[in-house]
Amino acid sequence: MSGHSPRPLTVAVVGATGVVGRMMTTVLVERGFPIGEVRLLASARSAGTTLPFAGRQVEVQEATPEAFDGVDIALFSAGGATSRDLAPQAAARGCTVIDNSSAWRMEPGIPLVVSQVNPDDLRAHEGIIANPNCSTMQLVPPLMALRDAAGLERVVVDTYQAVSGTGGKAIAELETQVRAHVAGMPPEPHVYPHPIAFNALPEIDVFLENGYTKEEWKVVTESRKILHLPDLRVSCTAVRVPVFMSHSEAVHVETREPITPDRARELFAAVPGVVVRDDPAAHVYPLATEAAGSDAIYVGRVRTDLSVPDGRGLALWIVSDNIRKGAATNAVELAELLVERGWVRAASRRPAEALPA
Repeated sequence: MSGHSPRPLTVAVVGATGVVGRMMTTVLVERGFPIGEVRLLASARSAGTTLPFAGRQVEVQEATPEAFDGVDIALFSAGGATSRDLAPQAAARGCTVIDNSSAWRMEPGIPLVVSQVNPDDLRAHEGIIANPNCSTMQLVPPLMALRDAAGLERVVVDTYQAVSGTGGKAIAELETQVRAHVAGMPPEPHVYPHPIAFNALPEIDVFLENGYTKEEWKVVTESRKILHLPDLRVSCTAVRVPVFMSHSEAVHVETREPITPDRARELFAAVPGVVVRDDPAAHVYPLATEAAGSDAIYVGRVRTDLSVPDGRGLALWIVSDNIRKGAATNAVELAELLVERGWVRAASRRPAEALPA
């Protein structure tokens, strides 16, 4: 963090034992977030275990309403039901919640923010801020650049999503199925409806009445909200692929004004956190394996979409680590912005019984 040294804060991580929760604690330490006290919170079954934090072991506590007394900022990654239950109670205690679930993203009045796209939306928060879906997260910074330079008419995105987006059990299942294949044994699906090893599943989350999956509809609706383009035409097909880390996206954009691939590359490279890797002749383009472990959003294969008239179409390939930038790092970046701009609410020290119901 830049600027003057802010006061140390009490920070909670909810869902601290999960894949994203562990990454949140890692990123907090890596980025030197001003923490005076950390509270690692999880379900009752995980309470009493310990997790590493800044070179020491910290005991995991049960995530209860009282656990947020005196907490300044809480990073949530514990699922929608937990967020629906605990986030309002944490906010009632003066805590500022940054929630990684889908529970609050499309709620009117709840800011849905990507750090380098719409940070000013944070100002309007009343205690709860939503972190976007990981697929949306990597998509909207390049789209913002095109929006500002040439306008956006339509976006079609097909995602190729890593199993880590489902969690630790899915990571283990892919590895188990690969080992079973090598051993000549049939792969047994438990996390997904079909084997994921050597397969591609066009089903992420539940199917909706309109034929889209919930994951696909998140990309549609969240992109509109973050980009402040409520009428933007967006379509998405989301596919789970046998990759451990990093989501990839094939994106086709129809702009209002003509734009060349060279100009688009310049625009993308100017966005903080976006890296252009685009030299097909040398086999250089974004790869899931290279994006893993990085906070960058990688863009390549930028070319004119010849199916769109008048030079108003672009096709591109976007790859990013779905656990780091797609979830943990953006949440920490939002917390940093809140501190830098003085938008952290004063944590209440009142006992729980004094709070409104």
